[in-house]
Amino acid sequence: MPATSPFLRATISGWMGSTGANRVGRKRQRDRYAPDRSTANPNAEEVPCKGSTPSRQPGLLALVRVRVSQMNGCAYCLHMHSEEALAAGEKEVRLHVLNAWHESAMYSDRERAALAWAEALTNIAQTHAPDDVYEQAKRQFSEKELANLSIAIAMINAWNRLAIGARAHHPADLKRAA
Repeated sequence: MPATSPFLRATISGWMGSTGANRVGRKRQRDRYAPDRSTANPNAEEVPCKGSTPSRQPGLLALVRVRVSQMNGCAYCLHMHSEEALAAGEKEVRLHVLNAWHESAMYSDRERAALAWAEALTNIAQTHAPDDVYEQAKRQFSEKELANLSIAIAMINAWNRLAIGARAHHPADLKRAA
């Protein structure tokens, strides 16, 4: 199992909190790796879209959100993030094939690494985030980018669960019911 990166440890401790003497050391570590406090951003799922992070390809985060929403079966989020991806310039054909991205040459190595990492984290109970998928992601993303991407994946998984649990309706369903 690869060692946890200092940035990821600082991010997790910043989000989970800490008690006692350890708090000062963790705060220093968090400040060293994330002095802009981006890890404390309540809109953390947006972090990978800013600056020099995974957004070198504008639709990367949108692709990840669509793929995770496909896996979780969240129609509400699928609709929202498909529209987001199209607005970011994503091609419709790539969205149609996204469920079979493993078999398509339409996705870059960077996108493949992000999608594989998203699948590994979304299926964490089955996959335990395999080392080979982690290494593939590390080759494509900086430590901070990978931490931010991981947070974004966790956030879309949380939003999918909340939307499904709250019985959020797909916009087309609402129009049909009206």
